[in-house]
Amino acid sequence: MAKVFALFLLALLAISMLHTTVLASHGHGGHHYDQKNYGPGSLKSFQCPSQCSRRCGKTQYHKPCMFFCQKCCKKCLCVPPGYYGNKAVCPCYNNWKTKEGGPKCP
Repeated sequence: MAKVFALFLLALLAISMLHTTVLASHGHGGHHYDQKNYGPGSLKSFQCPSQCSRRCGKTQYHKPCMFFCQKCCKKCLCVPPGYYGNKAVCPCYNNWKTKEGGPKCP
């Protein structure tokens, strides 16, 4: 009986670890965004100004944020959801770096 119980606990632990690994590999971290609205190529270039206004809406550095966001949006056709973070939804936006290696896109 003790062996069956130990096997059951081990199986539950394995399933829990697998679930966590799958979520992490998709870059969601618990946040599930609709891939039709966010993600690579989800925007047309004419949508960039409005999406960047949303993205840069709460920063005190509005002008530089808008400049770089629109540059990134036109290249990647994607702007992450929210005001900051969530860049894993847009890999191109996330991975574009400055010459110094810092993030190019806000």
